[in-house]
Amino acid sequence: MDLPKEAVLLRIYIGEDDRFESTPLHEAIVLKARELHLAGATVLRGPVGYGKSSRLHTAKILRLSQDLPLVIEIVDSEQAINGFLPELNVMMNGSSGLVTLEKVQVIQYGKAE
Repeated sequence: MDLPKEAVLLRIYIGEDDRFESTPLHEAIVLKARELHLAGATVLRGPVGYGKSSRLHTAKILRLSQDLPLVIEIVDSEQAINGFLPELNVMMNGSSGLVTLEKVQVIQYGKAE
């Protein structure tokens, strides 16, 4: 699969405890992206963060170390990402996450030749 030089970065901010049906939301999103043959997805776990509620989530204090922030990044063509957004909307229903898009320039994808 080739990735165009001018692509889109989809960034999804959610909490570790967010779910889609009985599956952790981050796993459901990555599996759906893979099923739809998007170029790739990465889940990053944050040691500290807060969102709309301003409630602090941190790994430092044991009683607050649940529901840590997660960021999911997916890069693909604008067309592929736009095709994924309705699926994401269904999965994010009921979640208090944040979704952003930005244009990116792909320098390298896969093995360098």
